[in-house]
Amino acid sequence: MATERQPVGVGLTGFARGPASPAAAVMPRPSPMELAALGKIRDLLSGLRLAILTGAGLSTDSGIPDYRGPGSVPRSPMTYQEFVGDEALRRRYWARNHLGWRHLRRADPNAGHFAVAELEHRGLTTGIITQNVDRLHQAAGALGVVDLHGRFDRVICLNCHTRFSRGHIAERLEELNRGFVELVEADGSIESAPDADAVLEQETHIARFRIAPCEVCGGMLKPDFVFFGENVPKDRVERSYAILDEAQALLVAGSSLTVMSGLRFPRHAAKTGKPVVIVNRGVTRGDGLATIKLEAGVSESLAYLAGSLPAGRRADDGDGSVRPS
Repeated sequence: MATERQPVGVGLTGFARGPASPAAAVMPRPSPMELAALGKIRDLLSGLRLAILTGAGLSTDSGIPDYRGPGSVPRSPMTYQEFVGDEALRRRYWARNHLGWRHLRRADPNAGHFAVAELEHRGLTTGIITQNVDRLHQAAGALGVVDLHGRFDRVICLNCHTRFSRGHIAERLEELNRGFVELVEADGSIESAPDADAVLEQETHIARFRIAPCEVCGGMLKPDFVFFGENVPKDRVERSYAILDEAQALLVAGSSLTVMSGLRFPRHAAKTGKPVVIVNRGVTRGDGLATIKLEAGVSESLAYLAGSLPAGRRADDGDGSVRPS
């Protein structure tokens, strides 16, 4: 008997299903126990310049669901191999994503994103490494960000490597599929889902969807972020390690560290003797590497640290003068 194949997903975007969490508007105060743990984190990190690694748990307060946090609905994201190797799955991807793109609102940065930007502006960081593709760190004003897994707002041609804005591709898909959205809506077969996805299992609708090729070379277009099963570009990994090597401690915020692309950084920090602090709701794969692990809300924890950490440590540059470390 053939095994029923689970529906594949569509990857990650910077779009939210609905209104942001109340935490984004009225941030709850940490509990007394959390405040005690945050005080220990503050004491540990005081005077140190930080590399900050963020994951999906930071953006949940902006209304973007994560994959592995408490209460997350199990999903099977489409892999890179499925996307490039199966035209039918690729058509399904773009049809669902086209519907999701139209219906979901752009997410806004939350207090945690602004706290990270504040830490950067105060000179307390060597850089920010994010596993998120939502660009909310930049929207909050952060500058030194490595988008480790890419960006939701761009599309790349896998043949000639030309990049296009996702908005431009949306316009092309609209032209190629006039009446598609109205037909699906009239049929009542559309249901919103996370990640600018939409539940669309009506095969007749999917089969008629036309995919936009690259307008430069006719090649295959793909969202410019890393799919499951795809390697992170080497230059982003190198830039991330440089941020960590320059830092005196690593702060992980909102990542389960399930995939090696993120786990490698706390492993490297621990190996080189640097303190590792993890703030996340739920177990992470890096808990055994943490100097301190705090299970608490990410946004309120980052806001506390941004408001309580003193200015960074200063170091002698060897000639008697003093410069920021």
